[in-house]
Amino acid sequence: MLKSFILVGIGGALGSMLRYGTSMWLNRYQINGFPYATLLSNLLGCLIIGILLSNWSKNSESNLQLLWIVGFCGGYTTFSTFSAENLQMWQNGAYLTLITYLLTSIIGGLLAVLLGSQLAKI
Repeated sequence: MLKSFILVGIGGALGSMLRYGTSMWLNRYQINGFPYATLLSNLLGCLIIGILLSNWSKNSESNLQLLWIVGFCGGYTTFSTFSAENLQMWQNGAYLTLITYLLTSIIGGLLAVLLGSQLAKI
């Protein structure tokens, strides 16, 4: 049990650090208040999860799944920031940006998981 928590913690720390780095890098280029860093982190996280889930069956090593899927991808992606950014756009009356971000994130996330699962089969 403790080992599982440690694996999730290590993966989460790595994912969180990469997400922070992604934010620092992309926020320099923020255009019209569009949250590219969160979008990129969430889409890449979906792609990674799609690849990993396709390569690992339900009988696969659960320690690797804890480290990479629960820990790393959980730390790298963020739903709370996504939701807060959407609320801010709503409150600022940036409705077109809000709709664009919502649709790009949700549809893009689904497509990224699908792409990841297909890439894993190559």
